[in-house]
Amino acid sequence: MVGWPDAFCQRLADRGFHVIRFDHRDIGGSEVVPGDPVRPLRTLLGLDELPYTLEDLADDAVELLRVLGHGSAHVVGVSMGGMIAQLVAIRHPGRTCSLTSIMSTTGRRTVGFPTRLDLVRGAGQTAPDDLEEYLTRSVARLRVLAAKGFPFDEEEIRDMLTRSFERGLRPEAAVRQLMAILRAGDRTSALRELDVPTLVVHGTADPLVHVSGGRATARAVPGAEYLPIEGMGHSLPVGTWDAVVDAIARTAARSARPPARDAGRQPSVS
Repeated sequence: MVGWPDAFCQRLADRGFHVIRFDHRDIGGSEVVPGDPVRPLRTLLGLDELPYTLEDLADDAVELLRVLGHGSAHVVGVSMGGMIAQLVAIRHPGRTCSLTSIMSTTGRRTVGFPTRLDLVRGAGQTAPDDLEEYLTRSVARLRVLAAKGFPFDEEEIRDMLTRSFERGLRPEAAVRQLMAILRAGDRTSALRELDVPTLVVHGTADPLVHVSGGRATARAVPGAEYLPIEGMGHSLPVGTWDAVVDAIARTAARSARPPARDAGRQPSVS
């Protein structure tokens, strides 16, 4: 949840959106998934059952909407969250007023691949008990992910990481989420059936999810707007916010129906 900067969400709120941020199951303030640690090789081979799937996480988001009293929303997701947002639109089209998929991919193995495998191998590393050690390690990784097209705001990043550390780190959850991503199927055919205003945003310098993933997503969804951001990596730097917020609002305005609750405030699930 803290990965969405307050100031970015405030810009959406200033445009009339009621922003809902939440922790997926297994991270942050949400419930820990019980059970033995995942055995990655056996899980990838299908010999061990997944603790949960991306479909489960999409259904969680819709259940949260229901609990909060919202019938539908403009759904926005980044990275794995973009995959989940796609599945919300696929599985619950009546709950999806518009879809924004940022630095994500379709699930097809030939697109959206990492160009830096070392960035993937870091998942599940034992979390240090010392905050400064955690910050040093994480800032270095996020600096690589961010690429060099925009200034790297280390102060803002350290603040976000500190909040994450204080909420509790669960390296084993990162492994479970990675397994859910790697075991997920190709969503291309289902994306082609969508009838919802869609925006796809992707950085041209993304080292974790190659820009081909964004292009493939935009090609798959009928009428999707594709917003490539030159020099952006696997991050959402301040210098992109105006363009991204404008595009989200523009996409929401294309929806034939407003979210099914308070007409004055449009729920936006991230």
